[in-house]
Amino acid sequence: MATAEIRHAADEHHGEESFFRKYLWSTDHKMIAMQYLFTGIAMALIGGFFAFVFRMQLAFPGIEVPLYGMVSPAEYNALVTNHGSIMIFWVAMPVLLAAFGNFLIPLMCGCDDMVFPKINRLSYQIFLLSAIVLVVSFFVPGGGFGGAWTAYPPLSSIGDFSLTPLGATLWVVAVALEFVAFLLGGINFITTAMNSRAPGMRLYDIPMAVWMIVIASILFMASVGPLIAGAIMMFFDQQLGTGFFDPSRGGDPVLWQHLFWFFGHPEVYVVLLPALGFVAEIITTFARKKLFAYRTVLYTVFATGILSFTVWAHHQFISGIDPRMAHIFTITTLLISVPIAEMMFVYIATLYRGSITFSTPMLWALAFIGEFIIGGVTGIFLGASGPDIFYHDTYFVLAHFHYTFFPIAIIGAYAGITYWFPKMFGKKLDERLGKIHFWGTIIPFNLIFLPLFVLGQFGQHRRIYSYEAFPELAVGWMQDLRVLATLSLIAMLVFQFVFFWNFIRSLRRGEEAGENPYNANSLEWACPSPPPHGNFAVLPTVYRPPYEYSHPDREQDFWPQWQKD
Repeated sequence: MATAEIRHAADEHHGEESFFRKYLWSTDHKMIAMQYLFTGIAMALIGGFFAFVFRMQLAFPGIEVPLYGMVSPAEYNALVTNHGSIMIFWVAMPVLLAAFGNFLIPLMCGCDDMVFPKINRLSYQIFLLSAIVLVVSFFVPGGGFGGAWTAYPPLSSIGDFSLTPLGATLWVVAVALEFVAFLLGGINFITTAMNSRAPGMRLYDIPMAVWMIVIASILFMASVGPLIAGAIMMFFDQQLGTGFFDPSRGGDPVLWQHLFWFFGHPEVYVVLLPALGFVAEIITTFARKKLFAYRTVLYTVFATGILSFTVWAHHQFISGIDPRMAHIFTITTLLISVPIAEMMFVYIATLYRGSITFSTPMLWALAFIGEFIIGGVTGIFLGASGPDIFYHDTYFVLAHFHYTFFPIAIIGAYAGITYWFPKMFGKKLDERLGKIHFWGTIIPFNLIFLPLFVLGQFGQHRRIYSYEAFPELAVGWMQDLRVLATLSLIAMLVFQFVFFWNFIRSLRRGEEAGENPYNANSLEWACPSPPPHGNFAVLPTVYRPPYEYSHPDREQDFWPQWQKD
């Protein structure tokens, strides 16, 4: 009783806070989650617009792009560079890792907030600063950085080469700030999940979404150090005249590639794992099945994390590394596909003979599995050093990468948003609009990138402003495929407004969700929707694992963690 009274007093005090303190200076994990989510969505709009502009240039070279104008070669480079940077660093990471990590970990672990609320607030503030620095870089003399999102020197380290000396420096500063923000956030995620769980919650009672976010945070913290060091050296080369990456001064540009990809490949799993966690929660809920091989999945994730530190040089097969080392990295790259494939089959086994409901979140989860498998299978070609010599830097690589990252960053994010929207906002999304948005996204996505596999097979190189300068690549059928990909992108972007309409309309007029609209088992469904400040009136006790669906000894097909009997 005393605990409830204390929480009620805290809620009343929280409700009296000013707009500034409640929405901009909050330490509540749910508000910080919303800040990350909406900032990530805003950055996704910028990144999506950039994709529209440079795809229009590729499909219809030399014409004015609607809402933009003429695209110069330098602007094309900046658009491509910042599209990639934004979608990976300022969309995938803040939405999948930071927004959902902040929202879910305290709720799913049954605690009232993060262990370090002020550090949590600081993490978002630094992230917001990084986003502002990146956006500002588009408007400085010379424009935004145009040296590709991988920032290979000497193009990125010498202003005379990139022609964006100030934009390149601001890009490096923005990336470094963002990494600091996620280091601070990772401290909270790991500490909260390991030390603030509800009474009775053992390690094997933790929902898979929480495990995935925690392991992703560990991977990030273990891999980002070399790249932060590389960013500092890059900054010194740009502004202080050092020569860490300048071969004419004794430096080594390939060193940056090692530093970048040592982080860059674990980074794939940093954003992949949260999405895999969301899919686990969704398919068990809507198939009314226990997660197949919970412990096997968990051990597999740990193995994947360890292996992810051994594959980075498959990005460097044509950079001049020793061919004997290339063979080793080919083997490790093929090995890491085994645990990922195992997780896909475990999810399919979970669906087998389930009582499946094809709700909007379930459609996104199923699409994630199907589309990501395409990305994984096509990656086998690129992970082998022989075929990679041909495919490197072609549109085959670009298509593979998007079949990997689009399911993670976009499909995974939509799966999470549509599934937890009732808990976040207390309202249900419109199912009809949700399914229109789903099909309006998935069909155009495949029409964008399947043709790019074909173009890559025929040798179309990446980062070319206009293929009119290359007669063998400007033949009619190839240009027709570029037009098809571009028109499909426009269609996909248009359908995103269905999502925004559904989001806003549901907030205003959506059906009340209630505490547990899905009859789910994990602890976030034990508190009101949306959760109040402090989350739970009385902190729950956990009695069982989170996936006890269709238990043979129960009449109901779900058995919540917080119910004693």
